[in-house]
Amino acid sequence: MAFSRKEELLQNIGKGQGVLSVRDDYGLSLSGTRLAELLQTVLSKGSLFKLQAKGFGMSPFIRDGDVLTIFPLNGISPGLGDVAAFIHKGTGMPFIHRVVGKKGDTYLLKGDNATEADGLISESNILGCVRMVEREGLRVFFGLGPERFLIAYLNRRGVLLPLIHALRKLRLLARLRHFIRHLKAPGENLPQP
Repeated sequence: MAFSRKEELLQNIGKGQGVLSVRDDYGLSLSGTRLAELLQTVLSKGSLFKLQAKGFGMSPFIRDGDVLTIFPLNGISPGLGDVAAFIHKGTGMPFIHRVVGKKGDTYLLKGDNATEADGLISESNILGCVRMVEREGLRVFFGLGPERFLIAYLNRRGVLLPLIHALRKLRLLARLRHFIRHLKAPGENLPQP
């Protein structure tokens, strides 16, 4: 019996064991509803799911190209500040955004680099939470620890993006000042004849 690539991958995962990785360097590239189906199937079996982030919706905490490990919920509801993988109710597409609010059994999710929230997402559409981020082979912790509560609060209030932009300008300004201080006057440090 011949299996599709998806069926073969799912059989290899087994029941709640293993990690499925979806990254360009593994030769498997999925997006859209196919990725949503695979993500939902793998996480519902209790397995971890690794994928390479695409896009800038969670920047600067998750960047394009970062490797994310998504853990299944296993009956535990996501909390404020958690970064959740979910299926958008309107498009059926998978997204990974931060929980910035909760109302009953629905969650308000929003990308850290987004101006608008995704709307209220049913708990049944939330598949898992990002528990590990790797960038260039190193683990990234900032954005997933206790600071996630402050990030979620600032994001929901609409001040996270302006704050990030202001901090970037300050960093750029500090670099410029450092550069200017270390400029040499013309003819300075020239060898003496």
